[in-house]
Amino acid sequence: MDSSLDMVVVGAGPAGQMAAIAAAERHLRVIVVEQMPRPSLKLIASGGGRANLTRTAGRADFEAAFGRQGRFIGPALGGLGPEALRAFLAHLGVPTRADEQGRVYPASQRARDVAEALGRHQRGLGVQLLLGRRVAALDVRDGTLGGVVVDNGESLAAPCVVLACGGRSWPSLGGTGGGYDLARQAGHTVTALTPALVPLVAREPWVASLAGVSLADARVRIALSGQPKAGVRGDVLFTHRGLSGPAVLDLSGDVAQRLARGRDVPLEIEPIAGMDRRRWDVEILAWRSGQGRRQVGTLLQQRLPRSLADALCELAGVRPQTVAAELPAGGRDALAALLGGLALNVAGTEGFEKAFVTRGGVKLKEVAPDTLESRVLGGLYIVGELLDLDGPTGGYNLQWAFASGHAAGRAAGGRQPV
Repeated sequence: MDSSLDMVVVGAGPAGQMAAIAAAERHLRVIVVEQMPRPSLKLIASGGGRANLTRTAGRADFEAAFGRQGRFIGPALGGLGPEALRAFLAHLGVPTRADEQGRVYPASQRARDVAEALGRHQRGLGVQLLLGRRVAALDVRDGTLGGVVVDNGESLAAPCVVLACGGRSWPSLGGTGGGYDLARQAGHTVTALTPALVPLVAREPWVASLAGVSLADARVRIALSGQPKAGVRGDVLFTHRGLSGPAVLDLSGDVAQRLARGRDVPLEIEPIAGMDRRRWDVEILAWRSGQGRRQVGTLLQQRLPRSLADALCELAGVRPQTVAAELPAGGRDALAALLGGLALNVAGTEGFEKAFVTRGGVKLKEVAPDTLESRVLGGLYIVGELLDLDGPTGGYNLQWAFASGHAAGRAAGGRQPV
């Protein structure tokens, strides 16, 4: 192995590989160290093996999606935004396609094609790859970064190190959280870590009876004062333990942060977004006059999956066989309340093992947004999920990984004489 290095990249995911590529294109001698036996495992598994790489949205939309600290991602997106990423992948032989919601996937629908193309490109640029090795420590002497120390005791000397280790999510695919320890060693502050984009566990046992039921356009909100009444709109999936689906995943990071305070978090679900209690009350009253001889369960099944319709009837104390004309006022009110805001309590999440991303991480004020270089230790770059940033489902987080890695590699290439 070549011991004359300009940069060590810790982690062979999208952020790390883009950092390596951007630096090697500027003639830096780069090695990527990955603790797993193969690179890109998380990328290959993402999106059910399809990899939602980015989306057809502008910079302002991306910044807004990442919340109050979203402006931090702007400079990196300026260097490698969605269109530039798609052009880069096409140059590597991986064309992409966008669906009707603006989510961008490999045209082949195979995440593995992206991983293999990135690997080929790195090899062509002379990037070295060290697999099955964990970086145990940064090599810092007298406040100067000199490289890293690998878990077998070997030192890799280089003036630049990129931490692209990912967070604590998906530990089976390499999300062990070791990058946070390396950042702390450098003197960085790491905020509290919680799982995000993670399925939720409900307190109510009746939820299990709906396992596998999906709602195509629902609304979910945290039923606490100060929370947006609009909530999140999108698909919802009931599981054996609680809830999943894009709308739930997008809300899950906020829920997990509140769960960390030690109390259940109440949710409300509109099974049909936009159909609040008042509108359901009007509709159920119309059943009495227009479809009075039809059963309530049958009428509900015209709008909802059968098992959910039956469950709502049971919760409301209404027999599904009750004809609409004979539905008592109490039953009508109970049904309308449930249909307009089905309440349940979240007792937990399915943890980092099932989380797609980690919320929390290295404080953003300690990292320069235009280069991703540490403000604490010169020559150290921190990218992707390690930073205190996370976006919703739909390609936002992978785009950030690619863009932040690219920005770090480019900046490292510009700071060194070659």
